[in-house]
Amino acid sequence: MSLRSILFLAAAVWAVRPASAAPLPLQDGEQLNYRVSWTVVPGAGEIKVAAAHDPAAEQRLLVTTTTATRRLAKMLLPFEARAQSTFDRTTGKLISLQERSATRNKQQEHSVAFDYAGRAATYTKQQPAQPPRVLPMPEGDPADLIMALLQTRTWNLQPGEKRDALVLFDDDFYELTLHALRYETIRTGLGEFNTLVLEPRMEKGPPKGMFKRGSTVRVWIAQDERRLPVRFEVEFKIGTGTATLESYQPPAAAAARAAAPDAPRAGS
Repeated sequence: MSLRSILFLAAAVWAVRPASAAPLPLQDGEQLNYRVSWTVVPGAGEIKVAAAHDPAAEQRLLVTTTTATRRLAKMLLPFEARAQSTFDRTTGKLISLQERSATRNKQQEHSVAFDYAGRAATYTKQQPAQPPRVLPMPEGDPADLIMALLQTRTWNLQPGEKRDALVLFDDDFYELTLHALRYETIRTGLGEFNTLVLEPRMEKGPPKGMFKRGSTVRVWIAQDERRLPVRFEVEFKIGTGTATLESYQPPAAAAARAAAPDAPRAGS
């Protein structure tokens, strides 16, 4: 085979190679549990985020987020929600999203399927039942707010830098820009962390939704090898909700390595 043929074949193989997969916000087996406080109400709720491979499709990762009020907050406003994000491991992209919630006697449920080639998302409301709708999808890889904030642990931003993110709130896309503000040391039940504070803002268009109402969102990312999001904060005019990391379970692969006995040394 001539050198020209080899180069042509190499170029053809390179052309059909898949693009590098975007890093996933969590890995198989990883789990983060947050304690939620609302202004002066400690223990107002909890958020649990867990990742596991899809038993029906090994190349997919399921990330499940459950949110619920607790104690006094549950008496004042009973609320439970569950969201499941399905990611393609080969590309790192979100394939679909299902969300359901219950507040007192009101229940809601919807699903979204993403078409990246057509830059569109099919939104289906199951409860109350509505016909499917096609939503034009702006440029970028979408995620719900919690997944978008978790994704920032893979970015490695420095103070003064920024990066765009596409966030889906129910049936509306938000084009956000996340700003790295400063380093800050905070203490949680898991210890003391040196963190990077990030703040999403609406800069690509007129503010809408919670951002139009003056709300502020921040996330604190630990600056160690695990880069855990150790705190979230949403500030409203009527108070501030803070989610602080209470417990953490590492990915299944890391846990297996830690539990495995030391490999025998040569000659032993």
